[in-house]
Amino acid sequence: MKVVILCGGKGTRLREETEYRPKPMVPIGNRPILWHIMKSYASYGYNDFVLCLGYKGEMIKDYFRNYLWNTCDVTMGLGHNPLVKFHNRHNEEEWRITLADTGQDSMTAHRIWQIKKYIGSDDTFLLTYGDGVGEVNINDLVKFHKREKRICTITGVRPPGRFGELEVAEDNITVKGFNEKPQVEGGFINGGYMVCNRAIFDYLSDDPTIMLEQEPMKKMVENKQLSVYKAEGFWQCMDTFAEMSLLNKIWNSGAAPWKVW
Repeated sequence: MKVVILCGGKGTRLREETEYRPKPMVPIGNRPILWHIMKSYASYGYNDFVLCLGYKGEMIKDYFRNYLWNTCDVTMGLGHNPLVKFHNRHNEEEWRITLADTGQDSMTAHRIWQIKKYIGSDDTFLLTYGDGVGEVNINDLVKFHKREKRICTITGVRPPGRFGELEVAEDNITVKGFNEKPQVEGGFINGGYMVCNRAIFDYLSDDPTIMLEQEPMKKMVENKQLSVYKAEGFWQCMDTFAEMSLLNKIWNSGAAPWKVW
């Protein structure tokens, strides 16, 4: 089963970083967030990736084209018979990556429409965004999707609160408690980590202005073809500089919840 990752957005809310590189290449630790997402899927045995490229997509191509140079110690021999020897082994040796240019300004539905040819004859594929990590058991997600037998399953996550939460006493004056960054206790949002049947292409078209999250998903809702798999664990996107800093802080602590490899 292939893993399709949307990597083409411009990431304008993280312009401090995305002015120079695509958001999936913004690092957590010493590796791009895209690498963290791919490692998560690969840890469950899904290592055949289709990356939907757009804004500064050439940087993602360069990263994987030079992956060994970027991650290994190297011995080089110069002269008429040049020698290159990579010393390190790594767990990404079995990865298969299709790098598909899906346009600078395409919206999400159009990007997915364009990679239909790379899904081949597979009945099902995995789909996610290139800017968020979370505690999602991919095997359980796939089992849920197969059980529900609908066209698309999205993973519902509880977004972390962006602002401090005050607990106020009955006198409406006294602060009883303060939670610096509470997790939202209300509804869920789409956190990515989706599973799609190939019938999803019937809801898409060759129109670059259509977002998956708008007309296609609304039609699936009307037809009762959209399911939600609820994930109560950690989830965090990287939309702002503060969120990038938070993810790096968590990673550097050595206790990143999304690290399952």
